[in-house]
Amino acid sequence: MWFANFFIAGSITMVLPFLSLYIEGLGDFSSSFVQTWSGWVFGITFVTAFIFSPIWGRIGDQYGRKKILIFSATGLAVSVLLMGFVTSVWQLFLLRLFMGIFTGFIPMSQALISTQTPKHIAGQVLGTLQTGSITGSLLGPMLGGLIADRIGYATTFQFVSITVAVSAVIVYFGIAEQRIEKEDQEEKTSYETKEVLLHIVKHPVLLMVMFISLTVQIAHFSIQPILSLFVGELHGPENLALFSGIAFSAAGLGNLMMAKQWGKIADRKGYVKILVFLLFMAGAVYLPAAFVTDIWQLVILRFLLGVSIGGIIPVRTAFIRQEAPVAMQGEVLGYNTSVRFLGNIIGPAMGGMISGAFGFSAVFFITSGILILSGFLLLLTMQKTSTEFRREQSYSH
Repeated sequence: MWFANFFIAGSITMVLPFLSLYIEGLGDFSSSFVQTWSGWVFGITFVTAFIFSPIWGRIGDQYGRKKILIFSATGLAVSVLLMGFVTSVWQLFLLRLFMGIFTGFIPMSQALISTQTPKHIAGQVLGTLQTGSITGSLLGPMLGGLIADRIGYATTFQFVSITVAVSAVIVYFGIAEQRIEKEDQEEKTSYETKEVLLHIVKHPVLLMVMFISLTVQIAHFSIQPILSLFVGELHGPENLALFSGIAFSAAGLGNLMMAKQWGKIADRKGYVKILVFLLFMAGAVYLPAAFVTDIWQLVILRFLLGVSIGGIIPVRTAFIRQEAPVAMQGEVLGYNTSVRFLGNIIGPAMGGMISGAFGFSAVFFITSGILILSGFLLLLTMQKTSTEFRREQSYSH
C-alpha cells in the first residue's frame, strides 16, 4: 500500500507545477485569464471529491476497499491520460471535474490499512503509510518539471497516466484484504447513513476532530497560491521556480521525518492530547513567518510547520479508528475526507483574498489564529467530555 500511495501522490503532483503553463499553451490568453482559470481548474477536482468521498467510503464498508482502490486508480489513470489530448481549457476543466470522482485513493487506503491494524499501534502504522504519499508528493513536482521540459506538457500527462495505472496493478496483485465485520459483540455488521451521522454527532470529540480536519486544510492551503509570490518578494526573480520549490518541499520534508514518530507517541500518550499539542505548535510556527526578511528564514519555518502538520493526519485517522465501529469506518473517514477537501477549496480562496486586501503578512496572522483557536476548542471539548464521563461513572457507582 505504501508503494501504491507513493505512485499515486507522485503522479498527481507531477502535473501541478505546469498546470497553468499548460493552460497558457492552449490559446492566446491574457495573464489574468490564465491565473483565474488555473485556480478553477485546480480547485474543481476537490468539489467532486468532496461529494463522492463518503459515497466511496460507504461502498467500501459494504463490499471491501480493495475493489474501490483498483477502480479509483483506474479512473484517475483514464482522466490523466485524456488530459494529454485536450485542445481547450473547457475540456481540461471538465476532465479535472471528472477526475475528482476518483480522488479518494489515499484516504481510502488509510481506511483499508486502519481496519487491518490493531488499535494500539494504529498511529504508528498510519504514520508509516503516510510517508509513502509524502515521499511521492516531494518527488512528484520536481520530476514533473524535469520531464515536462524534455518531452512537453501533453506527453507528460500521458506518461503520468501509466504511473497511476501501476498503483492499480500493485493493489490488484499485492493486497489481500481481510474482511473484519465487527470487533466486539455490541457492534453491528452494517450501519445506515443516518446511524453513522448520529454516531459522529453523539461523540463531541470525534465531531471536533472532524472540524479540525477542515481548519487545518484551510490553514495549510491558504498559503499555497501565494507562496511563490511571497518567495519572489523575499528573494527576487532569479531562480524563482527553484526557490519556490524548496519552500514548498521544506514542509514535506518535516512532514516525512516526523509522521511516523508522532503516530508512535500518540499511540502511547493519547491521540487527542497530541492533536492539541500539534495544533498549538503549528499555530506558533506560522506566526513568525509574517516577519521573515530572508528566504532561508521562511524555509526553516516551513520545515517546522511540516514537522507539526505531519503528525495531524495519522493521529487523526488513528483516533477515528478508535472511536468508530469497524463496519462504519470507511464512511466516517469518507466524511472526514470530504471536510478536508472543503478546506482545500476554502483555503486558497481565503488566502488570495486576504493577501490581496491586506498583504502577505495578514495571511500568516489569520492562519496562525485559526490553528491556535482550533487547539483551544479541541482542548475544551476533551476536558468537558472527560468531566461528563467521570460524572456518569460516579452516578453509576
